[in-house]
Amino acid sequence: MGIGYQLCDVFTDTPLEGNQLGVFEDARGLDTEQMQALARELNFSESTFVFPARAGGHAHVRIFTPSHELPFAGHPCLGTAFTVARRLGLDEVLLETAQGLVPVRFERREARSGFGWMTQPKPTVAAFPAQAELLEALGVARSELPVDLYDNGVRHVFVCVGSEEEVASLSPNLERLSRLGPVGANCFAGADGIWKTRMFAPGLGVAEDPATGSAAGPLAFHLARHGRIEPGREIEIRQGAEVGRPSRLYARALTGSTDAITIEVGGSVVLVASGEFDL
Repeated sequence: MGIGYQLCDVFTDTPLEGNQLGVFEDARGLDTEQMQALARELNFSESTFVFPARAGGHAHVRIFTPSHELPFAGHPCLGTAFTVARRLGLDEVLLETAQGLVPVRFERREARSGFGWMTQPKPTVAAFPAQAELLEALGVARSELPVDLYDNGVRHVFVCVGSEEEVASLSPNLERLSRLGPVGANCFAGADGIWKTRMFAPGLGVAEDPATGSAAGPLAFHLARHGRIEPGREIEIRQGAEVGRPSRLYARALTGSTDAITIEVGGSVVLVASGEFDL
């Protein structure tokens, strides 16, 4: 069986930067074990598998890390939406995920690249119960903001440190982080509209992620909730330099209210390759 796929670099407009994504544009006939094996074979942070729409969208999408299936993830939705939009000749697409419908609209869409905004699922928010263990595993003495846990289909916890240099110099204990389970540990620093972040998720099979769209929206919300930016302020997030894949993400939390929050995350996508697995 020949199984075609495309490779995208997401949250960049430069090939071989950003976060890699494998998109299997027609996954009919694949079972869960085969999809997990293909994701493990590519060994990107995530790979996606596209099926015909089932609930009023343009496509149904399943998302896999090398070791887990996720109900939602940011760069997989943005990259997959671009391939669907390109195939259907649309500038707005609606993806069906296990976390609900994810709309993506493209401000720019060309043959091999585009820039789009996705509206993300609303996250739940809670204090992170294992704060001491988290800080110790990261090698961080303290967080300048509350250590909160956000869940929009992926669980992310946020630690604010004093400078971008401190973020860059982090050398976490990944084995100890993995004991915290399937959660992304996000360390960040910055001011005003520009923030530097790194995300470690060994419990999800990802040591360090080059660009984390599912964390970008909650980060904007986190900053607004704790008074570092005004609600609705668009921020630029810089990530991935430490793993050789610099990325730019954009995010905004359009209100500061947990009950009425709209979170949008934007970025560029560029197609870099296509191929076929022969199974």
